[in-house]
Parts: sequence; structure tokens; C-alpha cells
Amino acid sequence: MSDLLLPPEHRYAKIIEQSRNEDGSEFSILNLGPTHPATHGIFQNILLMDGERILDAEPTVGYIHRAFEKIAENRPFYQINVLTDRMNYCSSPINNMAWWMTVEKLLNIEVPKRAQYLRVIVMELARITDHLICNSILGVDTGAYTGFLYVFQFREKVYEIYEEICGARLTTNMGRIGGFERDWSPKAFELLNTFLEEFPVAWKEFENLFERNRIFIDRTVNVGPITAEKAMQYGLTGPNLRAAGIDYDVRVAQPYSSYEDFEFTVPVGKSGDTYDRFCVRNAEVWESLSIIRQALAKLPEGPIHADVPDYYLPPKEDVYTNMEALIYHFKIVMGEVPVPVDEIYHAVEGGNGELGFYLITDGSRTPYRLKFRRPCYIYYQAYTEMIKGGMLSDAIVILSSLNVIAGELDA
Repeated sequence: MSDLLLPPEHRYAKIIEQSRNEDGSEFSILNLGPTHPATHGIFQNILLMDGERILDAEPTVGYIHRAFEKIAENRPFYQINVLTDRMNYCSSPINNMAWWMTVEKLLNIEVPKRAQYLRVIVMELARITDHLICNSILGVDTGAYTGFLYVFQFREKVYEIYEEICGARLTTNMGRIGGFERDWSPKAFELLNTFLEEFPVAWKEFENLFERNRIFIDRTVNVGPITAEKAMQYGLTGPNLRAAGIDYDVRVAQPYSSYEDFEFTVPVGKSGDTYDRFCVRNAEVWESLSIIRQALAKLPEGPIHADVPDYYLPPKEDVYTNMEALIYHFKIVMGEVPVPVDEIYHAVEGGNGELGFYLITDGSRTPYRLKFRRPCYIYYQAYTEMIKGGMLSDAIVILSSLNVIAGELDA
């Protein structure tokens, strides 16, 4: 279809109209995405370009639309967890734990301290891998491949810990309502201790490669800045908000899973530019390592799940030999256990910001309404404003520093 025939309400009509000048010349229109490697996911930006300078942009999402909120509204509560870790697959366990905590809040379940501490450990491991991926890929987008190759092996080491805990690596489906399916094995703790010993050395060298590198600094300082006021207006949370100077962290503002038991600092930037976002994530990795060590040092003994037989699968050997256990197993798997009628919201500090679940129940076996608050979906709307006036090469590193995960964009 010719541009001249596009109706005024066409989503790109504004960009096309702006491209035509009174003297008959035209600015160029660049289709960045949806499958360009530099976009790190399946989403699109239509850019209005004056040479290599960006004048305006129109974003598009929806290319991997999976309708997971509507799918969740037709699934029993127990079966929704496998949908959550398909959102931010770079830090899947945080999504899993956030959903279980939402259901536990609905059911008024008190999780044992040992399970809470183990959740903290696995969530902080997930935060480390999330930031590791973001910052190392940012290095790749500025032309520095070595740092990525050096630290990416430690993501695999964390995945080996996940695998020992639950049998999965990327999409973990970890935990259960009330805690964990089983206690962690000695090998899981052994792998964790090895990681805590080896990773800090590698991460320090990674920081040294970038934080004072002249080329990296030139590509990131004053690139894609956002003020604290604008960041609040756009609903930014997580490292992107803290890089702009706002020290909001859900772990501190509304503690959950015993985060109040641990001492840690919330890193905060000043300018909200690409370099500050990089530095905030670097600093948060060190804080996560500190939290994990504290949790290991203070890890209490005791059960790893709450005493809630209505929602916690009985041991498999009992299912094979005991009729009551078989009945409970069937009721839980099929979602036949009723839940209270309620309306709740629960949030955690995800890898990219506030990850929340707004849940409305009507007493049936499935949610009446369920809204996932995905931080990437909310702060991606600021991307257009952040790249205006910048160069095309800046648009790539800005997107990379925001760490927009495509799995969170489509509901």
C-alpha cells in the first residue's frame, strides 16, 4: 500500500507526515525491528531520521502476544506458576516466588523461616544473573565482546544451582504454595559456595574492563538520560529509577520473605543516563552477594514448607499407598480446593523493577481477574522520549541499558 493512501488514523501516519518537508525533501524512515538482533527481542520502533539523528519514534509491541493473563484466569492457581517465568526469563525464580507469595497472601499462609531465607537466596541469585546479562550485553553493544564471554559462564553456574534445586534451568517453575517442594541437597549448597568464591573475582575484573574505559564512557555518559521527575511520571521502577536518583526498592519499602533481617545498601545514581544504569546494576550485584552470604550464615533449621495439606502436594510414596494422600493430590492438581473471595496486590523487587500481581478471586478454582505488573512493559513507554535527539547508535545502547525483556511486553 502506498504511503499516500494511508488513512490519517494509521498508527504511523504521524511519522510519515513529519517526514515530508515544505521544500519537497524528506526525512528518512527507519524500521528498527521487530527482529533486528540489536533490539534483543521481538519488538519494533519506527524511527524518523535526519541522517543518523533520531527526530521521532513510534514503538510497537505485540509480536509475541501470548495472552498469559487470560490463560491464567482459566487455570487453577497451582498451574499459573509456569506462566510467570516466561515473562522475565532472565530471572525466572523471582517471578515464581512472587506468584507463590501472592497466593500465600490470599490464603493467609505463614511460610517457615527456612523457606523464606532459601527464597531470598534464590531470588538474589536470579537478580545477579539478570544484571549480569544486561551489563555484559551492553558491553557487546558498545563493541566490547570480551566482558560478555568472561562473565557469561557464571550464568551457567547459577543455572546448575537451579537445576540441583528443582531440575530446571531457564524456566524454573521453582517452589510451591507454602515454600519449596523439598529441601535443598548438600550438592546445591556446595555449588552455591563455589559460586560465591569464584564469581566476585570475575565480576571485579568485569567492572575494571568497563567502568574507566574511555570508549565505553564516551558511548554511555549523557546518553539516554532521564530526570527523576520524568522517571516517576513514566512509572519507572528498579535499577532504571534508582539510576535517576530515586532510592525506591520494594525490598526496603515493603519487606517480604524476611528481607528486613538483612543489611544491604540500595545503590542510587544521579543523572539517569546509560552509564548510571550500568553502574547501579554493577553495585546491586555486590549487594546481592552480601545478602546471599548473610542468608547462608543465618539460615535456620526447620521445615521448608508450611503445614497446609490443602495446597501442598503430599509425598509421592504416600500417594501410591494412602487413599487420603491420593485424594489430596488429585484435588490440588485439578484445582478443586476453594479459595477465599478477595482482592489483593502483592509486589516484589524483580530484576527490572516492581513485579506485582493484582488478583481478584470469586471463590472458584481459578482467578476471576489477574493482572501482571511487568516492569518492562511500563518503562518501555519512556524509550521513545529517551532516544529523541540522539544518534541511531545511541538508540541501541539505551535500549540495552534499560534491559527491556520482550517476554514482559505482551500480556
